[in-house]
Amino acid sequence: MFLRIGLTGGIGSGKTTVAKIFELLGVPVYYADEEARRIMNENEELRLSIQKEFGEAAYKNGELDRSYMASNVFQNPVKLEMLNALVHPATIRGATNWMREQRTAYAIKEAALIFESTAAEELDYIIGVYAPVSLRIKRAMERNGVSYDEVLKRMNNQIDEDIKMKLCDFIIYNDEQKLLIPQVIELHQKLLRLAEEKPLSQS
Repeated sequence: MFLRIGLTGGIGSGKTTVAKIFELLGVPVYYADEEARRIMNENEELRLSIQKEFGEAAYKNGELDRSYMASNVFQNPVKLEMLNALVHPATIRGATNWMREQRTAYAIKEAALIFESTAAEELDYIIGVYAPVSLRIKRAMERNGVSYDEVLKRMNNQIDEDIKMKLCDFIIYNDEQKLLIPQVIELHQKLLRLAEEKPLSQS
């Protein structure tokens, strides 16, 4: 039977890297952040709602101005919550519809805010990708070209990493101590078994 799997982790944890390994194993992956950006650009109703709340400057040359939005929301929890309230329902609906179209034993939704939104309710199991805070900060600074303080601000908008990992069903350690690929392969085999064992009534 089919399993709906979540894949999450804090900024800089390397969850996208883990997702790419699953893809190499033939597992379909829905990248929630990428889809959210696409929906914010293509969904006219959502565009109008964002402009109403954040001003006409939220879009530049017909595209979402991500720098403008980041400077607004990551320093203001109320505005971030407002943006998430607009965007999350659309991305959750998109993921649900996408999951229905998959024909593999399981498929993955990769998202930073699985627990912060209501997305966890739509999933059978959730994988957490763990890395120490110092390593996550280093990765995020190098990848995004942002300051130490900017990374901390973004981290503060997410659930504490220790709490998040306790909420997950499985954990993959991306700490540069344990090899990553063997962990993913082992979990892949476990999820295939779980999909086989899932009762028909739960599909």
